Amino acid sequence: MDFTDNSNGVLQNPLPSGFSSTSTTHDVIKGINLTGKTAIVTGGYAGIGLETVKAFVKAGAQVMVPARDIAKAAKNLEGISNVIIEYMDLMVPESIDVFAQAFLEKYNALHILVNNAGIMWVPLQRDKRGYESQLATNHLGHFQLTARLWPALKNSNGARVVNVSSFGHQFAPFDFKDPNFITTDYETLQGYGRSKTANNLFSVELDKRGKEFNVRAYSLHPGAVNGTDLGRVAPMTLFQQMGTHDEKGNLKPEVAAKLKNVEQGAATSVWCAVSPQLNGIGGVYCENADIAPLDLGNIEHNMEEPSTQNGVKPYSVNAENAKKLWVLSEKMTGVSFKVC
Repeated sequence: MDFTDNSNGVLQNPLPSGFSSTSTTHDVIKGINLTGKTAIVTGGYAGIGLETVKAFVKAGAQVMVPARDIAKAAKNLEGISNVIIEYMDLMVPESIDVFAQAFLEKYNALHILVNNAGIMWVPLQRDKRGYESQLATNHLGHFQLTARLWPALKNSNGARVVNVSSFGHQFAPFDFKDPNFITTDYETLQGYGRSKTANNLFSVELDKRGKEFNVRAYSLHPGAVNGTDLGRVAPMTLFQQMGTHDEKGNLKPEVAAKLKNVEQGAATSVWCAVSPQLNGIGGVYCENADIAPLDLGNIEHNMEEPSTQNGVKPYSVNAENAKKLWVLSEKMTGVSFKVC
């Protein structure tokens, strides 16, 4: 068996890395020099994406930020050097192709791709293809983007693709029979969970196919982070249902005290993108700047205790599911992602 392949979670064992839930981007990127490197961070103008961009720039990288809201991106990234903003909307396939083509015309190599942008717990929405919005944004858009940028990733001779997933993958395995809620009732947590499971499966298969070309892939749970706008459209009843907010809609102080700040929330994304501790290792799901353990039902989870939101479900790193999702993603996007 090739143990550099994380099929079925064989590599899901904490290193340990020496980092923890309180480690920040500054901690994990210390001593890393990214001078001459080029990175792309989707959603890199808010929340943990913005902190990821700041860390890369501080280490010397040039960072491109594709943005659906150019004005917001320009405002939030103002004053940060070596950042280029270009339009792209993950819900609009044509804009992904335009962005990727423009990048390939200017750059020969892409060293880091962080597929960070995402939406969470939204009402039922569909793109023009009829695809459910959380799946379209969180997975399909990033699958297409990665495929289009593949020549530059391969040319870098040591690229990393980082797919920002979530503990939310535990809400649901991927539904291959009805991924877009056509025949089943829509439930937003299920939709989110499916899309995050897709992030993990994509990382497993991309790494398996890409390692021959020295392109490694990772997925991760940032942690429960305060100060992001990811859940901005979610109904308050969902947060109350999970026990994080009181009957008046206020975040419980005891919960707030246990949340990560954005620098801590972005730490695992940055660690996956740059850490030499991951040299020769890929396809793994990470958390708290380390490789996460498999959750075989032996971890007790409590939504009011962020420290218990850890581990990766076996279905989310299953080799057969990963290959099956790749084929389905090609069919749904119309993009032939041939790694060669």
